[in-house]
Amino acid sequence: MENVHLAAEDEDDLYSGYNDYNPTFDSEELDNDVGFQQAVRTSHGRRPPMTAKFPGTALGGRPIGTSFGSRMPMGSSMGRPTTGAVQDGAARPMTAVRAAGYSSSLARGSTFDPLGQSRGPAPPLEAKNEDTPEEKIKILEKKVNDLIEESCLAQGNGDLQLALEKAKEAGRKERALVRQREQTGTADHITLDLTYSVLFNLANQYANNDMNTEALNTYQVIVKNKMFNNAGRLKVNMGNIYFKQKNYPKAIKFYRMALDQISNAHTEMRIKIMQNIGVSFIRMGQYSDAITSFDHIMSESPNIKTGFNLILCYYAIGDRERMKKSFQKLICVLLGIDEEDKYISPNDDPHTNLLIEAIKNDQLHQMERERKALAEKYIMTSAKLIAPAIESTFAAGFDWCVDMVKSSQYVELANDLEINKAITYLRQKEFNQAVETLKTFEKKDSRVKSAAATNLSFLYFLEKDYDQADRYADLAMNADRYNPAALINKGNTVFVKEDYEKAAEFYKEALRNDSSCTEALYNLGLTYKRLGRLEEALDCFLKLHAILRNSAQVMYQLANLYEMLEDPHQAIEWLMQLITVTPTDPHVLAKLGELYDNEGDKSQAFQYYYESFRYFPSNIEVIEWLGAYYIDTQFCEKAIQYFERATLIQPNNVVWQLMVASCYRRSGNYQKALETYKDIHRKFPENVECLRFLVRLCTDMGLKEVQDYATKLKKVEKMKEIREQRVKSGRESSARGRREGSASSDSGQSSHGTSAKGERLSVKLRSLPGSNEPYEASSQRDLDASYVDPLGPQMERPKTAAKKRTEEDEFADEELGDDLLPE
Repeated sequence: MENVHLAAEDEDDLYSGYNDYNPTFDSEELDNDVGFQQAVRTSHGRRPPMTAKFPGTALGGRPIGTSFGSRMPMGSSMGRPTTGAVQDGAARPMTAVRAAGYSSSLARGSTFDPLGQSRGPAPPLEAKNEDTPEEKIKILEKKVNDLIEESCLAQGNGDLQLALEKAKEAGRKERALVRQREQTGTADHITLDLTYSVLFNLANQYANNDMNTEALNTYQVIVKNKMFNNAGRLKVNMGNIYFKQKNYPKAIKFYRMALDQISNAHTEMRIKIMQNIGVSFIRMGQYSDAITSFDHIMSESPNIKTGFNLILCYYAIGDRERMKKSFQKLICVLLGIDEEDKYISPNDDPHTNLLIEAIKNDQLHQMERERKALAEKYIMTSAKLIAPAIESTFAAGFDWCVDMVKSSQYVELANDLEINKAITYLRQKEFNQAVETLKTFEKKDSRVKSAAATNLSFLYFLEKDYDQADRYADLAMNADRYNPAALINKGNTVFVKEDYEKAAEFYKEALRNDSSCTEALYNLGLTYKRLGRLEEALDCFLKLHAILRNSAQVMYQLANLYEMLEDPHQAIEWLMQLITVTPTDPHVLAKLGELYDNEGDKSQAFQYYYESFRYFPSNIEVIEWLGAYYIDTQFCEKAIQYFERATLIQPNNVVWQLMVASCYRRSGNYQKALETYKDIHRKFPENVECLRFLVRLCTDMGLKEVQDYATKLKKVEKMKEIREQRVKSGRESSARGRREGSASSDSGQSSHGTSAKGERLSVKLRSLPGSNEPYEASSQRDLDASYVDPLGPQMERPKTAAKKRTEEDEFADEELGDDLLPE
């Protein structure tokens, strides 16, 4: 007890008396209680219970009949004793504690059963009656909430139609709920929040399904109901719908109405609405009004997108000074992201390193990287846009932008701007200036040096200065061996030297460094094609097609490879896919016609050749095939228009004019044929074929000129024989033979057009007259064969899609600055 602190008498101890108890309930000491034992042994303990006004208690206010006498008075009119000790005359409050098993209302001789076990098991719970109106209303409310939730989940999964159906069903259930409440007289308990949720979700789903009129009507119901708090904010959604409908004046009206109903405390919401207003003004071309909105935002809460839009507006109105000020504001906007140094371990603590590895690529860091990349994109685009406009020359403008960026938090963008300056020189055809600008990066850090050297290699490759291209490709690789663009340029320089095996190694290395490098995969396929490894080339282009589904060049290469593998059906299939991407490409259509012609399907061949002629009516090979087709089908009149077009394209080639005259003659128009032959004779007086047909026609028509033409024909044939003898003698004597051979070649070219193409077409021309006519060429076998395939053997065309690039130029070279400049 020495350590017990007793409160002073004058102290007001709030916790005093809690350890005291009423000795009436002290059942453990009853055996030692003399008064109790005496009462039990005497008749006092056997008295019948007294009745009172309240059952189970003694008469009001009587003391408890124990040996303790009336030491403690009863604390209530019910005769219940008070608990705790009474101090300073203040009564303690009663507690709810009652002694278990003791009750004055029990009859003498009753069994002690404090737990009520004698009463048997508890009765079963009453069944829930779902037929009551209250239960029906609760079930209906739950169904409405479940439907709203299902609608939102369907929208999140991209099933907009299901989301709309669930929203409509929730609306029907909610209306049934309101009617049921009105019938039961509990209309005052209608849940406004549930009605608001149903209508808002329904309007939102209408908008997602492009049902704009229904969405606007539903939003209007919410906005007009004064019982919904803050419903005016939904006018922003209505403004967005009008914006989507390109009704910009009405969109601005609703944005401003929403702005009026939102307090100044919601700053972020107001800023977003003002940004919408500014964008709407831009769409309307009212740049001054848009500038007002964007200026206010940049002064209150600046952000990257608003700064970029402000620069665009000033560029549109041509305000140089404000463009500069806006660019300075843009590069000063804080992004609110941590420094990259946070992700570098300061020591070798394994716990710290483990933590850094965990957060290095988490969602927060990814969001920070995306935000920084977006800011850099806007800054680079702004600089490229305003640089030519803010100064007298674009070079001075770029220099100003570079100086501003160097003094900002985006220092690393300065080098990218310099490279973009070189690209701008290229676009303006100032190649020397571009090269000089790129050469300034040779002494800078490895990343920038590699990018600049890659672009220089590309430039020299385009200029066909392959030695310089190879030199800068090596420089780029030495600066950054893992730069796929440098490896591709190096492979290209080796490719043009026809060292295909080595080129393939460089392309493979580029693919190992960047498996998504489509340029390397394309060039590797071309290399395998040159090496004759067609199956491997086919595999490369099939992989590339899986990445670039709509690439016309890849499809053409696949078709060409299948043709080389002698699978024309697959080649036709790929070309058919190709014309779905480039339906107006005349060379692809002509190739389809050629394949169908080789397969013997003349009607399909004619269809594609004719389509090719419609899009490109100057292709001599297509014109030749169409003319020959009409001659084969005995429609010589239709063939005339094609050969006349060929005459316009190649006026010095006598073959096409002879074909026109022959078509007239075969169609029975002898007068027109005679005039055409005379016209040809005036232009080409030494042409033997023309003179032969003139003699024949004049003879048949009984004209007097027949003798003149016959004389000229003999004279020309004699001159031809003399030339042939000279050529023959020239082959026997070396010196004189070379000189005379050259002379005969020149004269032969003037009379017969003896180019390779001209000779082939001349053979075809001589096959036109009927076999029973006198003036036929000596080699009838060749003439007959020439009309089996009107085109005859052809040299292989460059394997390109849409004739955009030859196969040698078909390298997918890296574009300038592609690895640095975001588009």
